Amino acid sequence: MNERKSILVVDDDEPFREILQAILEGKKYKVITAADGQAALKIVREQPIDLILTDLRMPRMDGLQLLKTAKMFAPEIEVILITGHGEVDIAVEAMRNGAFHFISKPPKRSHILMTVARALEKHALVLENQAYSDQLAAAHHGERILGNSAVMQELIAEVEQIASSDANVLILGESGTGKEVIADALHAASLRCDKAMVKINCAAIPEDLLESDLFGHERGAFTGAKERKLGRFELANGGTLFLDEIGDMSMDLQSKLLRVLQEGEFERVGGTETIAVDVRLIAATNKDLAAAVEAKEFRSDLFYRLQVMTLQLPPLKARQEDISLLANHFLKKYSEKNRKSIREITPEALDALKRYDWPGNVRELENVIERAVVLTQTGNIELANLPELVRPGEIPDGDSIVIPFGMPMDEIQQIAIEATLEKTNGDKNLAASMLGITVQTIYRKLKTANEATEAPPNS
Repeated sequence: MNERKSILVVDDDEPFREILQAILEGKKYKVITAADGQAALKIVREQPIDLILTDLRMPRMDGLQLLKTAKMFAPEIEVILITGHGEVDIAVEAMRNGAFHFISKPPKRSHILMTVARALEKHALVLENQAYSDQLAAAHHGERILGNSAVMQELIAEVEQIASSDANVLILGESGTGKEVIADALHAASLRCDKAMVKINCAAIPEDLLESDLFGHERGAFTGAKERKLGRFELANGGTLFLDEIGDMSMDLQSKLLRVLQEGEFERVGGTETIAVDVRLIAATNKDLAAAVEAKEFRSDLFYRLQVMTLQLPPLKARQEDISLLANHFLKKYSEKNRKSIREITPEALDALKRYDWPGNVRELENVIERAVVLTQTGNIELANLPELVRPGEIPDGDSIVIPFGMPMDEIQQIAIEATLEKTNGDKNLAASMLGITVQTIYRKLKTANEATEAPPNS
């Protein structure tokens, strides 16, 4: 791995620069050298650099200026400063500006190599996270906040208004309403958009592992901890951390999270070093956190810290005018993904989508369209390509029927008659008795729908 790591050594003291070069090349790092900050900056512009090891005091451009400018060109670069006696205050300022650490003169070989190794470890993890984010963005190409309904236009305006702030945001809404999409939009429109967007689902990770995942751990902190691991807070430093399903976090972890929000610092599991971070937190949950606070299942002080800004996502049934827009968006997305040319969703299928209640919200609609894209063989999404639950008049497993919200009473009666006749194997007298209507009503409804196969009896 080391031969792929490029380290730029910057120092106006040539003998010292050569010593550093020899030490690092002894560990098979690729080393480039520069005599001052301006020369170093030219190298940063021309080739990829993983780490800069720079003296603090140099002519023309000092180490602190180099740090700030290099980060503008390549935010992912890690920087280690070499400081002289009495320069600790400046070094601390440099760390606030994004430096990984500092080394005091005269540096020991072992300390140089240990600090370099840790900086490169962080650099590799940041790149890994960026690659993950890029893959996620590619997988959701074109994914954005979609909605022409009044409630969604209001939500979009709220997102645009608060995105550029550093305020914590709490996103509330039922499962499947698109809370992660909102979090992505907040980060993309923020001043931190060039930094990492790190995500974690608090409900998907066992409690005994979640603390390590959030805060990292030191080697030997627990059985199986064979090496140091950086947590999500460190990976998100300078950027955004998205905690999904935060309502499932244990009370013990809630108190540790509260400390990070209040103090901006924490310790890794098994460690004693206090680590400062600058992270914007976006949290989301489908739970009623206010009720959880009342039930003493969620810390009230953490709740108030999280809800500096609150966004409430509406369920899909409250924005049915957006169903057509969303369905056609997912049609395009999954047609491209499955390399199929599908022209449209037929009016009958689209009508069924609009009538369904969508208890699983946007996520359920997306899954239904993806399934339909895979199943269709006609070049269109037709009614038959939709699941039974979504198709009007279909009987799901069991003895119930689905009546979409807002369906006219005449159509509800028609569905009830057809479903009951199916259950009674066509016995109209039994069906009429079960429904509390006359047999003549059943015949009249079937005739009106052109589904009757026999004439009404004379008697």
